[in-house]
Amino acid sequence: MQRGAGAVADRPSQEPRPGSGEEPSIPDDVWEKFLQEHGTAPPEEPSARARMVSERLRQQDARGKEPEGWRTGPAWQEMNGRAARRRRVWPVLGVLVAGAVAVVAMKPSLLPGDPFGAGGSDPAAASPLPVETAAPTAPPSSADPEIPTAAHPFAGSPALRWADGEAGLVLPKATPVGSLSEAQVRQALELTRTLLTDANLNAATLRGRRPATALSVIEPKQKDLLALLNTSLRTPDKKHDPLAMFSRFDPSEAKLVGDVIKTRGRMTFKAGEQASVAIHADYTFVYPVQKADGSKEVTRTIVRRVLDIEMSDPAKYTVTRGKIAVRRYDQEVGNTACDVYDGYLHPQFDSDAPADASPTGPTTDPYDRSKGIDDQRTEGCGTVSRV
Repeated sequence: MQRGAGAVADRPSQEPRPGSGEEPSIPDDVWEKFLQEHGTAPPEEPSARARMVSERLRQQDARGKEPEGWRTGPAWQEMNGRAARRRRVWPVLGVLVAGAVAVVAMKPSLLPGDPFGAGGSDPAAASPLPVETAAPTAPPSSADPEIPTAAHPFAGSPALRWADGEAGLVLPKATPVGSLSEAQVRQALELTRTLLTDANLNAATLRGRRPATALSVIEPKQKDLLALLNTSLRTPDKKHDPLAMFSRFDPSEAKLVGDVIKTRGRMTFKAGEQASVAIHADYTFVYPVQKADGSKEVTRTIVRRVLDIEMSDPAKYTVTRGKIAVRRYDQEVGNTACDVYDGYLHPQFDSDAPADASPTGPTTDPYDRSKGIDDQRTEGCGTVSRV
């Protein structure tokens, strides 16, 4: 029997005839739901259609059949749950997507690879530089004028792309030189790296401790040099300055920020006199520092060192095996107090009171490795163009 097709009415006088255009305005499914939920007809006299629907539901109950998704249906609750979750999740996703679009619109470089070619903070700008194999032809380009912080101590510095610490002390491939074997040349290169590491990167050395490892690799027969270095470490003065060989900060005045020191330079070798290998090392070290009093301000001190090292064939000359001779050591420092000879580097901070004396030397770029130290050497106290 079809719904809405009419039925035998219990009280015909109150029911319109089927097809008369006066059928009840309440749809069948609404009646079904009402009867299903309330288990009874409305208080008003039911229509023939309502009685018909009620009878159909009674017969379904008698057969043990229930309409899917009604009454006890967990399927309905589950469906409702999924629908509700979709309604909750989509608006959130819409907000997130809209937020992401807004961020990308402001800074497209946040997308991997910067697909829009918008530039900005290009991730490649912070990628490590290739190893330096020859003298640069110009100073490094200017970086963004960012203020260094404890979290980002190399912000705004060309050293941001330099290697970290000893990773920047890359040795050239050893080859035989004269009567020295490849292994002997490699040993000389490694000893030179040991000297540089302990003198400029060792945490204890930087805090003013004695650089015992660096001193131990120097040829013991260089008694005058060792005496000079030991005196400078013990009682520094203008003629005995340990900073000529070692990087040191007064721990009561300054402390390093983090544990990364940026390093860049190169090491080369060739045949030397007296059946030796002559090694030339030229490296710049960048130290981020803060005041020891707890100030949050960060600055940087830049130290460039040049060493000429030799190791002779012990089979031909009276030398100590496994030691290197220092033929030259030179240094240039950017951002330290001038004419102070207490054996420590003294970084200058922006918040420091201006010095009483005006600079007597020129302004130099401490990051410029395109020139030799001798080419930039001047008398007097100059200033640095950047730190």
